[in-house]
Amino acid sequence: MRAAFATRFDDANPLSALVVGEQPEPEQRDGWTTVEVRSSSLNHHDLWSLRGVGLREQQLPMILGCDAAGVAPGGEEVVVYPVVTTPSDPRGYSLLSEHFPGTLAERVAVPVENLVPKPADLSWEDAACLPTAWLTAYRMLTTKGRVDETDAVLIQGAGGGVATAAALIAVAMDKRVYVTSRDAKKRERISALGATALEPGARLPERVGVVIETVGEATFEHSLKASAPGARIVVSGATSGHLPKFDLRRVYAMQLEILGSSMGTPGELAALLAFCADKAIRPVVDEVIGFSEVERAFERLHEGGVFGKLVLDHTR
Repeated sequence: MRAAFATRFDDANPLSALVVGEQPEPEQRDGWTTVEVRSSSLNHHDLWSLRGVGLREQQLPMILGCDAAGVAPGGEEVVVYPVVTTPSDPRGYSLLSEHFPGTLAERVAVPVENLVPKPADLSWEDAACLPTAWLTAYRMLTTKGRVDETDAVLIQGAGGGVATAAALIAVAMDKRVYVTSRDAKKRERISALGATALEPGARLPERVGVVIETVGEATFEHSLKASAPGARIVVSGATSGHLPKFDLRRVYAMQLEILGSSMGTPGELAALLAFCADKAIRPVVDEVIGFSEVERAFERLHEGGVFGKLVLDHTR
């Protein structure tokens, strides 16, 4: 079957490690099933894999991709939950494309319990955006951030997949949403989605009860200063660096909670799908690209400047 996969690692030029070609059909395992992929979406995780982050040479070749929507045996339309229990991994789990082949292929094998029914109101392209970035954002806001306890949210770093998803979800929840970005065009686009866009470090009109933090070093001090007493700062990434310097006195004096978050559960994915269908909110899709042009999709991801998600249509 045709797939996009890593055959080696290249930290300086990850695109050079990408190969598009034939790979074996998915391995048959007890309790697993095979999904015919209709759409998938790219994540920065895919570029990190090409750089060798989270993979070892003995795991190569590895089919890339975490996100997909497709058709299960019997014809059911499903969204693939991308987390697999993995005792050999220190976390106890792994994402597809880490220990098991990923979704950037004609077919992908997953545990049966990883199939979540796709609402009829969601297109293949929209559904394929949700399992990683959107699920991460949804869990950060709800389970970890307890966003129902506040009216105001700060999201650092407009334009990234998780940040954009968090903004749309929080707006749909009728929260006052503040989002930062260095890019004036991204601030303009996020404002059009219903959020208040600010430059990084700008003073907010109010302190917030939840901060969605994916940037790290460049924004973490601002996240602390913008937090109301008892606020939750939920962290799922550190794109600008993972060793921020900040004043611990603010943490205990304001009784702040700093919480780590990663992905979510199948139940949370089902709840997210229902939420999107019920609220009529859809992912921001930068571009839908045919799988025959998957190399161009990776080039766009690597170049930066993408707002929202890059989606692959596996039917063309």
